[in-house]
Amino acid sequence: MDVAVGSENPVKRTAVERILPDATVVSVGVDSGVAEQPWGREETATGARNRATAALSDTDADFGVGIEGGVADRTEPEGLWLVMWAAVTDGETTAFGDGPSIRLPAAVAGRVRDGEELGPVLDDRLGREAVAKREGAVGVYTDGRVTRTDALADAVAGAFGPFLTDRYDSR
Repeated sequence: MDVAVGSENPVKRTAVERILPDATVVSVGVDSGVAEQPWGREETATGARNRATAALSDTDADFGVGIEGGVADRTEPEGLWLVMWAAVTDGETTAFGDGPSIRLPAAVAGRVRDGEELGPVLDDRLGREAVAKREGAVGVYTDGRVTRTDALADAVAGAFGPFLTDRYDSR
């Protein structure tokens, strides 16, 4: 199985490789077609779908995978929440899966609401670089108990499910 991931972020590629250890996985730099900081589940899922479609069309792979992280404001439970979506397409069918969602601390949420991107905000607050390409916000705010790779792999597994099992069509 050949799989193209619509991102050059190594965490996203590793998440796919974890779910499909026997596949040949390549990374393809593509545009998500959404804001750098996607807002809401819909925009985040749209970015994942756009990445999956573009990755597939740019390669001869069997599947395109798109993974997108974003934030979503919620009233119940209240707060700004980290959200993540994966999309998988074979060119005819597209399936989705989402990962865990965690509430962001008020200080971080405030800066993101003011227009900053989550990744650079975390880099600044932690005094490090490229947190998004390492443990990500989910790793930071679970004290490493769930890494970004773990969270994205869950989303990828959910999105690949309809392609890997016939249970979606069984009665």
